[in-house]
Amino acid sequence: MSPEPAGPHSIEQFVQGYEQAGTLRGLRCPRCGARTATWGLACSRCGAGPLEEATLSLTGRVVAGTIVAVASDEFVNDAPYAYVLVELDGGGRVSGWMPAVRSEAEIAPGMRVRLVRSYKPGVQFELGGPEVRSP
Repeated sequence: MSPEPAGPHSIEQFVQGYEQAGTLRGLRCPRCGARTATWGLACSRCGAGPLEEATLSLTGRVVAGTIVAVASDEFVNDAPYAYVLVELDGGGRVSGWMPAVRSEAEIAPGMRVRLVRSYKPGVQFELGGPEVRSP
């Protein structure tokens, strides 16, 4: 029986990166250059592997979001809050929560956000971040 394949970093190392160091560890495809925050062994765009370790941007733009009014036990005292999907500057998407955003009127696709350290589990964003012009 052959050993299971391993990626450049584990899921635990990904979590430790944003919780302790304030960095987002990701993966980069050496063939097409696609970046992702989603752990995997092969590129979801072109199928190449193995993937390389990459540091992802801490800023990006909201792609989609919703307001969570009924939260799990761990987040019940934080509700309502926004849960967003963010397209990171330089590539890759990651989802996270925004405790300061409490209504849909406060968040919209295209808004700039940045990663912040959280006192709770999960990737936490806040509004703001540098404007990045597309080439």
